[in-house]
Amino acid sequence: MKVVKFGGSSLADGNHFEQIIKIIKADPERKAVVVSAPGTRFKGDIKVTDLLIQYANAVLANEDYQELQQAIIARYQNITEHFQLDSSILAKITQTIKQLPFQNYPNDDYLMAGFKAQGEYLNAYTLSQVLNQIGIKTKFMDPRKIGFLVSDKAQDAHVLPDTYDNLEKYPNTDIHLIFPGFFGITKDNQIATFSRGGSDITGSIVAKGLNASVYENFTDVNAIYSVDPHIVKDPTSIHVMTYREMRELSYAGFSVFHDEAIIPAIEAKIPINVKNTSHPELPGTMIIPENEFEPTNLITGVASSKGFSALYLHRYLLNKEVGFTLKILQILYKYDVSYEHMPSGIDDLTIIFDNKQLTPAKKEKICAEINAALHPDQLEWIDNYAIIMIVGEGMQKSSATIENIIRPLTDHDIKIHMINQGASKIALMLGTDDADAEKSVKLIYQHFFDNNRIVN
Repeated sequence: MKVVKFGGSSLADGNHFEQIIKIIKADPERKAVVVSAPGTRFKGDIKVTDLLIQYANAVLANEDYQELQQAIIARYQNITEHFQLDSSILAKITQTIKQLPFQNYPNDDYLMAGFKAQGEYLNAYTLSQVLNQIGIKTKFMDPRKIGFLVSDKAQDAHVLPDTYDNLEKYPNTDIHLIFPGFFGITKDNQIATFSRGGSDITGSIVAKGLNASVYENFTDVNAIYSVDPHIVKDPTSIHVMTYREMRELSYAGFSVFHDEAIIPAIEAKIPINVKNTSHPELPGTMIIPENEFEPTNLITGVASSKGFSALYLHRYLLNKEVGFTLKILQILYKYDVSYEHMPSGIDDLTIIFDNKQLTPAKKEKICAEINAALHPDQLEWIDNYAIIMIVGEGMQKSSATIENIIRPLTDHDIKIHMINQGASKIALMLGTDDADAEKSVKLIYQHFFDNNRIVN
């Protein structure tokens, strides 16, 4: 059995549904399908999930929401009319959307989750009705009815082990199983959504739960590329890569997968095939366990991510003081701040943070407490910090990897604030100024993939 996930751009309207139906019919192994909410149909269009968020906010603010209701209903009406489905199906969709403000929610976070999840729920329901009408025997996998259970954090849920036990009840049969992505049900029978990349997470969970042979993730690109196509035009595509390469690159900004999305598939060692909905005949990118992979290149990909800052601390003999780092971690814990990386020397320590969890006031308080507790000789924030990840299983086989990566940057006078290589030796992390991030990525890509291309 193959588990197939379609993103919102693949499910935007009736015409897009026609294409995914062709894909499902083309391979009899594609028995389980996970769907996102309808995405944008054209430039300037609004995703159904965004309309649902606006709807929820209007309800919370006691504002009129009639137009938003009608806009959401119209998106599903387009699909039901395209396939000439029975009017009772649109009536059920309409009732579901209109009843949302009158449901019981424990708090506003659960209300928002309950609204957002309807995009996937109603799309999966609609697809199941379309497939049944054209003669493909289908079961709508309503999360409440099948026991797709998640933790009780309304908008950042995690799958519970019970879900896998419940999915095992569905053997590999001729029936197609249609799952809504993005959410599950808490043990208190409330809807809770996953975080970013929620439908990818659902697809990965379903693949593990059904013991799939392959998890096919259909999107709007032909493959995963060695670098962001917005940074380098027509970059090299990646034919095969490992789970851990994907994880490292996702962390630094590869947009195909949110970095937590594929963990269930990784745990079950299920190959992941990223493919293009518009060109399903193309091979795409296969993501496999590292023990099944033989690298042919030194580098697989390079990515960058902005929006970081670093706290630099200097004090002589800090490496001799027992509990020095513990004191810093206790201060960060007090302010509910996690750190990304902590490279250190004998007298120096740098702590790298994601700026999304920091405010100017919080920075000031953290610095004050570190000064009071540790009395550093120097303590300063480095703002506008970017992280660059260079990733490749082949890096383990070369003693000159770091030299080859750094040389093109130093040749162009780009200042490197931090160099950090993990124990796996398949990834090297550099810290640079935000302003140098994209040029650094271009230079590294050019050095390893396209020596004839001029970098501007």
